[in-house]
Amino acid sequence: PDRLAVRLEEYRAVALWESAGDGATRLVSAFGEVFDANVGDVEDDRLPTLAGPEGSAPAMLALKARLDPVLARLDARIETLVLSDRGSWRVELDTGATVELGRGSDDEVIARTERFVGTLTQVTSRYRRALEFADLRHNEGYALRLKGISTGAAAAAAAAKTGKR
Repeated sequence: PDRLAVRLEEYRAVALWESAGDGATRLVSAFGEVFDANVGDVEDDRLPTLAGPEGSAPAMLALKARLDPVLARLDARIETLVLSDRGSWRVELDTGATVELGRGSDDEVIARTERFVGTLTQVTSRYRRALEFADLRHNEGYALRLKGISTGAAAAAAAAKTGKR
């Protein structure tokens, strides 16, 4: 009765958590626990951001851990990993590129990403342009947009907007 028991538990932040509902930024521990703390006190200013449905942080960390070495082959690092309410994945890379990974099991998402990474350098080296956007949601292929290259339809639409032909 005349004692006070104090138990401290240290959380190590490995990611930022963006909550869709309130727009508040919180932190994610290595165990996938979302917790409140002063984000300004975090020493690592390169923490990735996770954004997904409530309770999805552990699954997001698990997929991120599998995606990191695959995307590292592109000399890219995940800045933001998003999981939609419908279960579709998207990554924003530190290169400025966005990659729509689509839905499916973790193994399916990783397999699509592996195929993409395995062939992307052939395209980017041919055109000598950096990746701007990729959509891996297509069966047996992907669509992409390289920086500084537009399709005929996109160029025509842009010209029509500005009044130039």
